[in-house]
Amino acid sequence: MITLYDYWRSSASYRVRIALNLLGLPYESHPVDLLAGDQRGESNLARNPQGLVPTLEIDGQTLTQSLAIIEYLDETHGPLWLPKDPPGRARVRTLSYAIAMEIAPICNLSVRRHAAKISHGDITADDWQRHYITKGFAAFESMLTQPQTGRYCHGDQITMADLCLVPQVYNAERADVDMTAFPRLTLINGALQAVPAIAAAHPDRANPAA
Repeated sequence: MITLYDYWRSSASYRVRIALNLLGLPYESHPVDLLAGDQRGESNLARNPQGLVPTLEIDGQTLTQSLAIIEYLDETHGPLWLPKDPPGRARVRTLSYAIAMEIAPICNLSVRRHAAKISHGDITADDWQRHYITKGFAAFESMLTQPQTGRYCHGDQITMADLCLVPQVYNAERADVDMTAFPRLTLINGALQAVPAIAAAHPDRANPAA
């Protein structure tokens, strides 16, 4: 049995749900409610000392960090999401990191709440998120002007970069980011959303309260 400890709106968890769905791997979901602070609970810290989600139990292993999980799945079931050529792998990692390491961390729930708190309300959590997603997406859109971009972020096959893009667009739409400035990534996201395995990973379908 594969077990995923996640939160339905967590973008990192969303990436891993997409990966598992694309592989057709059934898994059991155990929600960790970030709003209730479950991530700081003893049971979650025992699995994930950073107090984060997701955590994936698979093959007798307990894995954390979404990109490390995705690369593990790629190595054990692939290659799927990283090109075979070194330049291609480097580009896909660059695109993935631009979202998962640059945009997402500074827009997560704890950071947004802290920014609003220490600014004494001068900065709202939503304003913070809109600013950094817009800034990050402007750079990402420019990166997609390279000739290696195809139907998806890198060529015409789904890569790890696409697994990162879809959840971040979801966050952007929730934060009312003006997406008209990013036509390339919007077009790619639309193509990805048409893939049934990706559509099935959407937070609205992963919400335990739905």
